[in-house]
Amino acid sequence: MTDQPTTDQPCPFCEINTGRAPATFVDEWTDAIAIVPLNPVVGGHTLVIPKTHVCDFADDPDVTGATARRAAQLCRALDLVHANLITSRGAEATQSVFHLHLHLVPRAKNDGLALPWHSGRTRRITQPAPAATEEPTR
Repeated sequence: MTDQPTTDQPCPFCEINTGRAPATFVDEWTDAIAIVPLNPVVGGHTLVIPKTHVCDFADDPDVTGATARRAAQLCRALDLVHANLITSRGAEATQSVFHLHLHLVPRAKNDGLALPWHSGRTRRITQPAPAATEEPTR
């Protein structure tokens, strides 16, 4: 499980799931909800969130798979031809709420939206060359 920050605050997505916090719902299923995020990056940006609290996508692969299925169903229902489905694991990977959530982000040509991992880094990461004593892989 990801080392999530300790806090006295309740999980905001659990609060929404139980009706103790407001949200704009896009859809709801028995196992997940879809809501508009507080700060959508483009029109139609939606969060798909499991009703079961899991920290991130590696925490419970079955819940992650079911949540991804709901995101795919929503993508089809909304007739999104171009979209990103994005999730993160851990603060260094830009996870800010430690309850699994998938960002379904509609895309359009020249929408100007850079993916989160577009860092502008100029140095390429390459695989190290094999040691001189090793035989080349064929």
